[in-house]
Parts: sequence; structure tokens; C-alpha cells
Amino acid sequence: MALENFCLPERSVLADGRYLIGKVLSASADGVTYLAFDTEKKTTVEIREFLPDSICIRKEDSPHLLIQNDKKQFYDSCLASFLDMWRKLARMRGLSALILVIDIIEENNTAYAVCEHIDGSITFKDYLATVDEGYISWEEARILFMPVLSTLSTLHSAGIIHRGISPDTLVIGPDKKMCISGFSIPECRTMNTGLTPEIFNGYAPVEQFGIDVPSGPWTDIYAFAAVLFRALISTTPIDSTARMIEDRMMIPAKFAEQIPAYVINALINALQVMPEDRTKNVDQLREDLSASKTAAIAAEYEAEPVSPVNDTPRTENRRPANAMPKKSAEEIKNDNIKMAIKAGAIAAGIAIFIFIILCFTVLKGHFGTGGNKTGGDVGDNPSVSSDATIQVPTFTGRTYTSISSQKSYFTDFNITTKEEYSTEVNRGYVISQSVEAGKEVPQGTDIELIISLGVEQVEMIDVVGKTYDEAEAMLKEAGFENIKKIDMTNDGTHTSNTVASVRQKVGELYDKTEKITLTVYVEAPASATEQSETPAEN
Repeated sequence: MALENFCLPERSVLADGRYLIGKVLSASADGVTYLAFDTEKKTTVEIREFLPDSICIRKEDSPHLLIQNDKKQFYDSCLASFLDMWRKLARMRGLSALILVIDIIEENNTAYAVCEHIDGSITFKDYLATVDEGYISWEEARILFMPVLSTLSTLHSAGIIHRGISPDTLVIGPDKKMCISGFSIPECRTMNTGLTPEIFNGYAPVEQFGIDVPSGPWTDIYAFAAVLFRALISTTPIDSTARMIEDRMMIPAKFAEQIPAYVINALINALQVMPEDRTKNVDQLREDLSASKTAAIAAEYEAEPVSPVNDTPRTENRRPANAMPKKSAEEIKNDNIKMAIKAGAIAAGIAIFIFIILCFTVLKGHFGTGGNKTGGDVGDNPSVSSDATIQVPTFTGRTYTSISSQKSYFTDFNITTKEEYSTEVNRGYVISQSVEAGKEVPQGTDIELIISLGVEQVEMIDVVGKTYDEAEAMLKEAGFENIKKIDMTNDGTHTSNTVASVRQKVGELYDKTEKITLTVYVEAPASATEQSETPAEN
């Protein structure tokens, strides 16, 4: 069916006339994005309508969606997924790489997400088209891409996996800052789900092609790294499914010589074909792209690696994981990412081994030999002053994953954790710390971190057939806080004021702040009641 027969016509209104629909900006498997006008705030906005093209239609004379009879349950499930995603996005504020969600509307038998409109923004694909060389330097890429990683980490902590990061869904604003756009439900970003898939070839990992491997944060990590690869190398990465058969993805010599070695290694790790081999989380990718201390030490100690078999020094295939040596154009001409992965795996172990030896040497020198001790409390070691103090870092607002990766914190302090539900702080982030940041305290001081569990979740119960008052009381007792009633026409065959349907699925978990919408039968018209009570003629 033609798109114009599917979308809302221009000058349609939503939310009792507040939003005036304009032209269509884009369309994909789960919906359409319109340019619109907020008549209340007198500003231009963008509105995303849930409009899965393969399971519903819209007649020309009505804004309401009509669902295929055999697709109703699937539609409800996808709509719930759409609402859940956009409500989570709406709760996120102050993220530099995320467009603000202003409002969420449920009407016309579907839902709408209202977002800010950034005038003058262009896709990263169009941005690259304005660059004469077709690629950008790492210095420019670092400024554009690194803030996106922080936003991506927050999304993952909230349980949102984008699954569509590409040059088409990353946008550049007039302020030259990059933002993430193009959100869709998971059913639209994976093959064989029942909806027309939107897969970005070259940027989508194998788990999005119906292959029986899991999705997760590593799915976005592959796509993010693929976009960065395109930005730095000027070519779109080879499709992940083709790489499964024969991995021929290469870094041309001229780029390998001008891109920092640690960035190349970060791309290698993040672009692994199989998820189990890939960089697992954003914190690790950020560290790999930031020339961390570990990487610097590995580069400094680029000695002959030790064979993992017989501890015999080797000189062939020497390629430290975080400090790949510079080569001539002729030598690196035929190198490819797959070969670098194999060589880097051994060298990574070497770098870690050297790092451990170095740390042991430094610690040994620091604690001295006078007490013949290899451990123990500061008070037991005469070489360390019991008056030494350490400044408490800022833990609040950071992910516990990033904190736990810094082993020195657990050496300097006795860190314990406690988990609490929070409607303000995303899951996995530190809500508060028992000792304020910046305070000077003795080494080994106890610090308790309160870690957010996110919004408390509640199991949905069955209230269909109950009166509205009964259903509301049951839901509140279960823990839900936001209950809404929608009236439904009664043809006289239903008991008035009883619940006809609920969008949420019985037995599944939802945030306690989730809006539970109960569709309730109203009083039937008198004529309908009389008709239903009239006995049939013999």
C-alpha cells in the first residue's frame, strides 16, 4: 500500500488539538516520523507514530488504525514494546547525545512519541558527504563519537538496545555535536520476527540476521565501531554475514599508519564477528579508545612476548594488543582485521603478564623489605605511614561497572554496596556514597555505595472481567501506581463498568510507574439493553 494512504494526512491533530501534523520526514518498519507543530508552546516538534506496516491499515476517512484479525495479539505486544521504549527514553534528561522526548500520546488505536526538533541537523552520512576526503581524522572523530558512548551506556543500563546505529541514525546538529536517533522496537531490527526488518547492512552484527546467537550491548558496540570504521577508513565495513564465511575486512596501509594503534585495536575487538569474542560493554570500549594506562604500559614494554606453551621468547608475529607497531605501507598492505585479532590475542596476554610483573615490582619497592612482608595492614608495615590519607573520588552518578574496573579503588578503600530501587537514577548507577567526594580519609576507610536497581518492577495480574473499582484496588495492592481508565462502547451484551481489556500481559514484569490503561465498558444505551433482553421469537 502506498505510504500516503497509510500516514496521517497533513493538518491532522493530536492530543485535543495541541499537535498539528505536517509532512512525513521518514518511515520504517514500526512507524512514521512527522514534522509537527506544538500549538501550545509554539514550537516545531517531531512525532513518531507507531505504525507497523505489515499488520495494520488506516482508512482514508479515519485516523484510527485497523488491525488484522489474526495479528491483534502481536500488534498489542509490539505496541507495548514501543511504549515501554519511549517511556524509558522520556525519563532520560540531560544526556548530550540524546534528543529530548517531550510527550507520549495514546490515541487512534496506536501511540505517538513527541520529540524535540533540531533545526539544521543532518545525518552523519550526509555530514561525511560534505567532507572532500570522504573520511575524518581520529582527532575529529574522538570529539564527535566519545560523548555518544556515555549516552549509549545510559541506554544500556536502562535496558534499551538500539540495534540500528548507523550513519543514517546518528545526526550532527548545528553545534557540531552528534546525537543518537532512529529508535525502533527490537522486532523491527531482527530478521524473522513478523515485521518488515530494518537492517543496516555493514553496520548490523550477525545476531540481527536471525542467527541463533544472543543480542545485547555488544550488538550496539559492533554497530558503533562499524560507523567509526567508516568515519576513519572511508569505506563501509563488509557485511557481518559475509565475514562469517570469509573475513576479508582490511585496514588499508595509509590509514593504519595515521590512526593510533590503540584505536585500531579497539576496532578489532569491537568488530569481532561472533558476540562471545566481541567487546562486551561500553565502559571497556571507552577504555580501549582512550589509550588507558594499561595500554600505555603495554606499549612501553613492547618486548619479545613469551610463548604460552614453553615460555620461550618469540619474535615472529609480534603485535601487542594495545600498541600495534608501525609498519611500512608495503608491509601492512595486505594486513586485515582477522589476522590482527589472532596475533593480538597472544600479545594481549603478554601485555597483561608484563603489567602484573610491573605492578608487583612497584608494590614491592613501595612496601620495602624491612618487615619481610608481602601483605598486611598499613599498621603492620613500618615502611608506610599510618598518617597517610587519600582523597575520596566521586562515585555518585557513575556506573558501578566502571568503578569496579578500577582495582585501585578497592585497594585504597573498603567498598561495600547496597542496592535500592529508584525512579530518578538509572539501573546500575551509583545513587549516593557514604563518604563525600573530595574528603581526605585514611587508607582502608569504609565507603558504602548505594546502587540503583532502577524502577521497581511489578508482575501484572489478571483484572479482565472485574469491575473498575475492583481492578484498580487489585492493581494498587500489587504495586502499580499509575492507573488510567478508558471508556469502551457497550452494545448491551456486556456488564457495564467491567474491564474489557488491558494492554499489559498477565504474568510479565513492568515498572511500578508504568501506566496501566484499563478499557472499561460503559452503560449500554437503553435501546440496546431492551433489545438484548427481548426474547427471540419462536
